[in-house]
Amino acid sequence: MTVLWKRVVVKLSGEALMGATSHGLDQGTLERIAADLAAGASAGVEIAVVVGGGNFFRGIQGADKGIDRARADSIGMLATVMNALALEHAIEKAGHSARALSAIPMPYVCQPYSRQAALNHLGKGRVTVLAGGTGNPFFTTDTGAVLRAAELSADAVMKATQVDGVYSADPKKDPAAVRYDHLTHDDAISKNLAIMDTAAFALARENHIPIIVFSIAEANAISSALQGKGRSTIVAP
Repeated sequence: MTVLWKRVVVKLSGEALMGATSHGLDQGTLERIAADLAAGASAGVEIAVVVGGGNFFRGIQGADKGIDRARADSIGMLATVMNALALEHAIEKAGHSARALSAIPMPYVCQPYSRQAALNHLGKGRVTVLAGGTGNPFFTTDTGAVLRAAELSADAVMKATQVDGVYSADPKKDPAAVRYDHLTHDDAISKNLAIMDTAAFALARENHIPIIVFSIAEANAISSALQGKGRSTIVAP
């Protein structure tokens, strides 16, 4: 496998782990994604994964139910730890070493996140699964992914979604939505494209980090994206 980047941060939503179910984890989907990550790491790519928690709980949903936003976001961050532990186990079952690290310290469950620890695991070829977002409320895991990419000197952020790139509108709702092959960070911000939040795009722009947006729905989607194959949108300076 010929890959384009040496070190990447893969942003994986919690919803991507649900498969066709309404919530929680779908075992087949979890195993497929884990095997894909293991294949990319076996090809020599240093892979960190920032995982969301929306398949269990999203902070914004809790706020809508009367839970104050800071507390709701904390619950959502705990949900990401559950996903990280499941993904760590599935990657190891797929035959590759993995470590889960959490921005919210819980040492009886997994290793606390630090830049030095993450770099150490990446240098040893382990898929490093990063949970807990930034460790702070009011920041999405998209922003957390770009932050970790900047901290870890990653070559790119791989944004795994349910669609094959960035569109002018939700293509599932608007058949006239226009798909983009290439965008700048400024384009994404000015057009208010909702594939990632503005803070994530701005942080990526400041640190000159390209974002590759692709669909996680197909088998070997991550491996293909690492090789520059398949449909995607590149958001770059």
